[in-house]
Amino acid sequence: MTTFTRREGLVGGALLLVGSAIGWQPLTASAAAPYQVLVFSKTAGFRHDSIPAGIQAIRDLGAANGFTVTATEDSAVFNTSQLAAYKAVVFLSTTGDVLNATQQTAFETYINGGGGYVGVHAAADTEYDWPYYGTLVGAWFHSHPAIQQVTARVEDRTHLSTSHLGTTWVRTDELYNYRTNPRPNVHVLINLDESTYTGGNMGDHPIAWYHAQGSGRSFYTGFGHTIESYSDQAFRKHLLGGIQYAAGVGATPPVTSIEGEAFTSQSGVQVAGHGGASGGQTLGYIDNGDWAGYSQVNTAGKTSFSARISSGGAGGTIRIRSGSATGTVLGTVAVPVTGGWDNFQTVSTTLSGSGSGPLFLTFSGGSGALFDIDTFTLS
Repeated sequence: MTTFTRREGLVGGALLLVGSAIGWQPLTASAAAPYQVLVFSKTAGFRHDSIPAGIQAIRDLGAANGFTVTATEDSAVFNTSQLAAYKAVVFLSTTGDVLNATQQTAFETYINGGGGYVGVHAAADTEYDWPYYGTLVGAWFHSHPAIQQVTARVEDRTHLSTSHLGTTWVRTDELYNYRTNPRPNVHVLINLDESTYTGGNMGDHPIAWYHAQGSGRSFYTGFGHTIESYSDQAFRKHLLGGIQYAAGVGATPPVTSIEGEAFTSQSGVQVAGHGGASGGQTLGYIDNGDWAGYSQVNTAGKTSFSARISSGGAGGTIRIRSGSATGTVLGTVAVPVTGGWDNFQTVSTTLSGSGSGPLFLTFSGGSGALFDIDTFTLS
């Protein structure tokens, strides 16, 4: 079967470095007060004919579920004062370069300050030259086969966007392949069974996921190409749950689980391959004095830290810092020798002090290799 590629092409790339958001609980009824959602559908490349149906579907969902919808293709709305009115912003099959540098900065500030993002379908075919957006959406579009039926596997049925689904979901849509697998950096909700259709090229093939970014929340679904999707009640509930999660309605700010190798800055460390690790990789080659920074993780309000670690070396100490590699120490945790690089244990500590910036981990101990970090959590 022929595979089609977007006409605007594939531009640039970025290492996807966002941690997975896991673990949420219902909010009280008072948290579900009326709120506003912005639907943005500007296109600078391929334009989907399902956009009007998508806008109407979201308006219908809003009318029935306590939020009002403003739909626009005017990127001038991406300024600090106007974005502040919205609990979530939906990128509905946007394509290409749709925001200028000033508007990008305003949107970053909005998300990092607690705003919500929902990406639908071609939102992954957007802003290839803006690394922050690549992190926010989770993965960029690569290609797609013709529209066809697929069996999707629902990995997590506890999320607002999937709680109505069974363990599988058979639907007909345009099924994106992505340039990278987002799994190490997001919490996957649904994946595609590539044996049930023709044209998948990823093997492990996530199609819907969510994660925390700064103090904000991101949800993405690759479904939503066809007009018919927006009259499909199962898809509407999927979309509604994504909007509610991004808006912070029905879910508390999640505990944040991060892949150790998802650092955005570092000194001395490298990514190491280990079959027993989450995603098959760890933060490794850690020596005394090395550090790793995670600009996507905000330390504000965090009170505990835990990490899945292994050590066939000397062991040592992790210091949890706020703002920089020399910033305020929020806590320390000792890492024992576990008896091998593939023997994982969990260490944890409470945090004190007041975090107010991105997370940095600094490492100390004896000479030579100290330990590896598989994943860690802040809560």
